[in-house]
Amino acid sequence: MQNTVPQRPDTMVLDDNWSDLRQFRELPDIDLERLLEYRTGRIREQMKLQDVAALVIVNPLSMQYAANYDSYQLYQSRVPTTYLFMAQDGPTIVFGGYGNSPLIDREEPADFIAFFDAGPNLADNARRLADRLRGYLEETGSDSRRVAIEYVNPSVTQACLQRGLEVVDGVTLTESARLIKSPDEIECIKWSVAVAELGMAKMKEALRPGVTETQLWGILNYTNLANQGGWHDGRMLCSGPRTNPWLQEATQRVIESGDLVGFDTDMVGPMGYFCDVSRTFHCGSAKPTARQKEIYQIAYDEVQHNMALLRPGITFHELQKQSFEIPEPFQKQAYPCIYHGVGMCDEYPKIIPYHSGLNPYDGVVEAGMVLTVESYVGAVGERDGVKLEEQVLITDNGFELLSSYPFEEELLD
Repeated sequence: MQNTVPQRPDTMVLDDNWSDLRQFRELPDIDLERLLEYRTGRIREQMKLQDVAALVIVNPLSMQYAANYDSYQLYQSRVPTTYLFMAQDGPTIVFGGYGNSPLIDREEPADFIAFFDAGPNLADNARRLADRLRGYLEETGSDSRRVAIEYVNPSVTQACLQRGLEVVDGVTLTESARLIKSPDEIECIKWSVAVAELGMAKMKEALRPGVTETQLWGILNYTNLANQGGWHDGRMLCSGPRTNPWLQEATQRVIESGDLVGFDTDMVGPMGYFCDVSRTFHCGSAKPTARQKEIYQIAYDEVQHNMALLRPGITFHELQKQSFEIPEPFQKQAYPCIYHGVGMCDEYPKIIPYHSGLNPYDGVVEAGMVLTVESYVGAVGERDGVKLEEQVLITDNGFELLSSYPFEEELLD
């Protein structure tokens, strides 16, 4: 085996002169205290509206939103070692926490509710948690026994019911709280989008025949980490024949001249806020085919048409009925939604294409919501598909486009 001289770390990372967005743009002026006060207020407002005396938070994104607790979030998402108690008026307590937050009043050891920690003692631990929750209600002076709990083991719900507590779904509370974004949250989202678009520009710069999908995707991931971002919900990048059907994650496939390369950022960026933007690139030097240009144009037209419909007061069902009618050959593999909410992740609402049937629930678009507008165009059995997506803020008069990365001129006639 031939000896090679390893590349020096300083040339790989320390000489990087492009990935830190602060070199090119000033950080937004975010009042952190005001941001956190708004988020906590939104949670407690929903507790009052839904007549909930206490909230048990397990979802790591909800813990960050409600109490600015953001330690080991990916680990927490599958091994819930930490949980919070929160009341309409009372202390916020973290159980089994690994870090500090000024919004947490007290730390206590957890009665573990993950099998990794508890093993066969899950039921016993759930009963102790329920006893603590009853004690917490007494501490806050509440006569109510109505509590909201996010996704947990059935043993926790059973133990709470056995102790006379009324249990409701906490996710309806936390998702409703996150629906309307404050001006400070919007600035966080704009910064996350800017970080993603810096990475996207570098991906485009690196795109050439011979690059693998994972190498290209790694540029976006690296850019996010270099700016104190979090993670990506999936490695949504594919090329050539792997662009059809959609929802194929990046592999070590070598990208070839003439390939379409589609990706979806799905990025938890700096400060915990999400960038959800999709583009499809063309890899030269081969010219785009007529079919590639045709499907790209359809996807582009769908996004532009559906985006133009957005305004406060329009209902989800109205959006569906007025939405772009995607040609029949592309309906079977169309993206599963045409709009969805976004904040710290993909959020409520989700609005499906009208050809799939009436949305299972209705609602009203409101100022302060952040939505993405989605399109995927690829016919069954064909080689190519195109994924496009924009991220927008609903304003008092319509919408503000938050994403700004350009579309492929060579694919648009």
